Amino acid sequence: MTNNIKDLSPNKTARIAGFLYLILGICTGASWGYIKSIYVPNDALATVNNIQASEWLFRLSFVGNLVGQIAFLFLIYFLYKLLKPVNTDWARLMAILVIVSIPIAILNSLNLLAPILLLNGGYLSAFGTTQFNALIMMFLDLYTYGVFIAGIFWGLWLFPLGYLVFKSGFIPKTIGVFLIIAGFGYIIDSLLGFLMPGYNMELSSYTFIGELMIIFWLLFKGVNVQQSDVKNE
Repeated sequence: MTNNIKDLSPNKTARIAGFLYLILGICTGASWGYIKSIYVPNDALATVNNIQASEWLFRLSFVGNLVGQIAFLFLIYFLYKLLKPVNTDWARLMAILVIVSIPIAILNSLNLLAPILLLNGGYLSAFGTTQFNALIMMFLDLYTYGVFIAGIFWGLWLFPLGYLVFKSGFIPKTIGVFLIIAGFGYIIDSLLGFLMPGYNMELSSYTFIGELMIIFWLLFKGVNVQQSDVKNE
């Protein structure tokens, strides 16, 4: 029985990575999905009413986002450990892109906290109702654009991950191809979000299949140690 993370077998490393990736996907996906569900375009009053009607869920979406980013930080450690023997430079690039994206996403989460602070901090007396509601909408809009910024890095990190998976020999090449496609989906969504206000097609809703594939492969299949050149370091 190993007591040191450094001594974990490739198969255990893969399964831990899969579990962390699953947490990341559930937490960030549910948080983003909930925020979109309560946001009513061009209707600040309806949006604020939605927040007040389910404040606990709104707070939970903030916490879920933070938990997801913490999981992301640990995920990249285990993926780096697993894939570094395939190509050190590409594994390093993958890690750097993730490490850049995490502070952006965490700081952007403050835009979710701001509406709660405004609604419960006695700030209404300083504004008229219309201005107060508009201020809350502004923070939600800033959050959306912050997601677009982070989304560029979420897309970019999937390129080296997809390449490493493709070259690994112990994860199907098809998954690597679909990961790269998922990366393009996030980047295109982010760029169109800036260029086309109100854009909501969300190409990534269709291209993220590669991420589901890698999650379930790592969780349930692990890596084929017999075919792998991975060595514990």
